[in-house]
Amino acid sequence: MAHFLVQVAYSPEAWASLLKKPQNRIGVVSAAVEKLGGKLINGWLSFGEYDTVVLLDMPDNIAAAAFAAAIAAGGSCKSIKTTPLLSADEGVAAMKKAGSSGYTPLSG
Repeated sequence: MAHFLVQVAYSPEAWASLLKKPQNRIGVVSAAVEKLGGKLINGWLSFGEYDTVVLLDMPDNIAAAAFAAAIAAGGSCKSIKTTPLLSADEGVAAMKKAGSSGYTPLSG
């Protein structure tokens, strides 16, 4: 399973609905993630640029993209940011592979 950090900013209308009827949306989000073959590890409300953050295990990029698209289509969010997460070992493996890629940068 691949890990993803999903950050969401609610629309003003969504905030108005939540203030009118406060609710925990983790169950709804978790059910959607599970239908796509994934698992919601945890979720948090936050403040600043994003209003809520979830950590997901998803089978692949397609499932993660489908989740983001489903959220976007719902209209309750003004922005969504999905970040793939690598373990430290995966990061080191990527560094090693990059070092042997033969890529050469532009020179001025």
